[in-house]
Amino acid sequence: MQEVVIVTGASSGIGAATARMLGAAGAHVVVNYNSSKELADGVVADVVKLGGKAIAVKANMGSEADIVRMFEECDKAFGPLTGLVNNAGVNGTNHRSADTYDFQEAMDIYAVNAIGVLICCREGIKRMSTKFGGKGGSIVNISSIGALTGSPGRFIHYAGSKAAVDTMTKGLAVEVARDGVRVNSIRPGMVDTPIHAKAGQADRVKEFAAKNPLGRAGRPEEVAEAIIWLLSNKASLVTGAVLDVMGAQR
Repeated sequence: MQEVVIVTGASSGIGAATARMLGAAGAHVVVNYNSSKELADGVVADVVKLGGKAIAVKANMGSEADIVRMFEECDKAFGPLTGLVNNAGVNGTNHRSADTYDFQEAMDIYAVNAIGVLICCREGIKRMSTKFGGKGGSIVNISSIGALTGSPGRFIHYAGSKAAVDTMTKGLAVEVARDGVRVNSIRPGMVDTPIHAKAGQADRVKEFAAKNPLGRAGRPEEVAEAIIWLLSNKASLVTGAVLDVMGAQR
């Protein structure tokens, strides 16, 4: 069966690395992006060059209408969905203590990181579940080490949104286990991606990497390898799992 996978937030970082690896395996990939069209087009070109097929789809993962349209575009371009990687995520622009939290910023974070993930899972299940005529598939949600630590003094709102991802993953996995759909999440630790600069912490990787027991930050490709495994039949017994990919970081 032809692998057809949607990867949200795939214009850079972990999402881009995952899309490229899927392309190398001959998959058809929807490269989702929200603002970085040039980067997304570059990932599409890489996927094609590696032997896969791809389209770039602009869609805000905090918008239900955009999410539904993204899945419909996948249907039209590639046919039946077999995999979904919920990688898109946003954070605040700087460190905050609890007494300074902004309501709208928190709502925007939860819209993309938690509610958007749930709606994407809904659309994925409607297409992959044998209950609805699908042939099964796999969903991988990207969480964060923040779900474990709570990110005090920095990003508690972000951490809470990622903890929600882990909880929803476990519930969804049980609900659709007999319908041919596996649902898992991955908790990366410190990974060298653009999200740190976007959150006003351009030097964070350099400053904090030495605290990792491995003595370095992770690479997007290392997380992508775990995602690819969970998408594959090699992980056929794995569902409802939360996999730490963080080099023993705590």
